[in-house]
Amino acid sequence: MIKRKNTGQLIIISAPSGAGKGSVISGLLERDKKNLWLSVSTTSRQPRSNDIPGVTYNFVSKEEFEKLIEEDYFLEYTNYVGNYYGTPKQAIKEKLDQGIDVILEIEIEGAMNIKKLVPEALFIFIMPPSLKTLVTRLKNRKTDSKDKIIERFHTAYKEINEVTKYNYVVVNDELEDAIDKVESILKAEKCRVDRIEEVYLDTKEEEIHELLMDEDFDNDSLSGKID
Repeated sequence: MIKRKNTGQLIIISAPSGAGKGSVISGLLERDKKNLWLSVSTTSRQPRSNDIPGVTYNFVSKEEFEKLIEEDYFLEYTNYVGNYYGTPKQAIKEKLDQGIDVILEIEIEGAMNIKKLVPEALFIFIMPPSLKTLVTRLKNRKTDSKDKIIERFHTAYKEINEVTKYNYVVVNDELEDAIDKVESILKAEKCRVDRIEEVYLDTKEEEIHELLMDEDFDNDSLSGKID
């Protein structure tokens, strides 16, 4: 009876550094490799030891990034903690047109840029269980200097105050539990009324409706139609 829109859902996932959004997203992709696709952002920051070029990010120089801006390559871009981050435009459109849901793992400023361009997108914020836990996670990554950790902490404190601009917030205390919650959100979003393209009745349903409206109808007639 229901025909749903066959275009994919654009899903924005943001979080402060150290909240674990990357781990949550990896878990989601592992559970649904067919219908979920992670857009690989482009950045001018230096790769970390655990980064995989072309998988975690597409790494370019600052000059190359600025050239891509001039070429209108990005859906949105932002400068975060001194580095550029941008979302490629064409690949996302192709996946959405194929009915595949696209995840964007982007910072809050970039997410708000997307919200202006695509207000119907789904916005999910991953929250750390506490600021103390956040600092511990940043230290345990062993990828940043003390000054950079302090900078990231101050940025995270500001970002958490932006949570009300998102549709959902998920606290990442236990990873599998957080993945479960985000997965449930994605399933529920598929059932939204505004995802319905058309409500229709097939021939048999129309016949049953006519029988119910008939003053002389009896249960035997109805049973025959249903069977």
